[in-house]
Amino acid sequence: MLRLESLSVYYGGIHALRGIDLEVADGKIVTLIGANGAGKSTMLNAIVGLVKSASGKIVWNGEDLAGKDTKDIVSKGLVLIPEGRHVFPNLTVDENLRLGAYVQQDPRRVKQSRERCFDLFPRLRERMRQSAGTLSGGEQQMLAVARGLMTDPKLLMLDEPSLGLAPLISKMIFDIIGEINRNGTTVLLIEQNAHAALEIADYAYVLETGTIAMQNIGAALLKDEGIRKAYLGES
Repeated sequence: MLRLESLSVYYGGIHALRGIDLEVADGKIVTLIGANGAGKSTMLNAIVGLVKSASGKIVWNGEDLAGKDTKDIVSKGLVLIPEGRHVFPNLTVDENLRLGAYVQQDPRRVKQSRERCFDLFPRLRERMRQSAGTLSGGEQQMLAVARGLMTDPKLLMLDEPSLGLAPLISKMIFDIIGEINRNGTTVLLIEQNAHAALEIADYAYVLETGTIAMQNIGAALLKDEGIRKAYLGES
């Protein structure tokens, strides 16, 4: 289980997160919705050590990760798929995947993880020797997710995985996130498509200006009138 306890983070001169309490139970999909600038990405970056917390705890299976190096955090099974994909454009699909497995020590597990990725994303198998920079946006997002899976994560965190994708590709990405979760990986999801995120979420939090404004099971927030007006574009 991941648990944030009174987590505060400053980003530049901005108090980006203000005493956040949040839990991600094992085997669940938890989503975080909120307006741009609410602090969602900052939270994920703080969890993996890319942004240092000012106070509070980031507890993973009883161990406080606050202040630890990102490499050490990843080796414990927490992986972030950042917004914007950030694939290595001059490397092939297969080379990108192998780089994702840098914390794996067992070649057999690397091979198993690679085959699992190709099973989830058959299009990547077809393009395994193609430069990542020549892929479509949807294919690059598939590669970004697959590269994260190469570490065999226990907790997969995704920052805006459907951003800029066509509706059909976006739906496929959400279907795959559901399949990844059903295969035993816990998921923490940030997503601008609040409707799609709440549909697959077991539990959800609403972040407003660095604080948790609301929380409930995903289905309940999906029916909440205030949420529907603020985040689903319904009057």
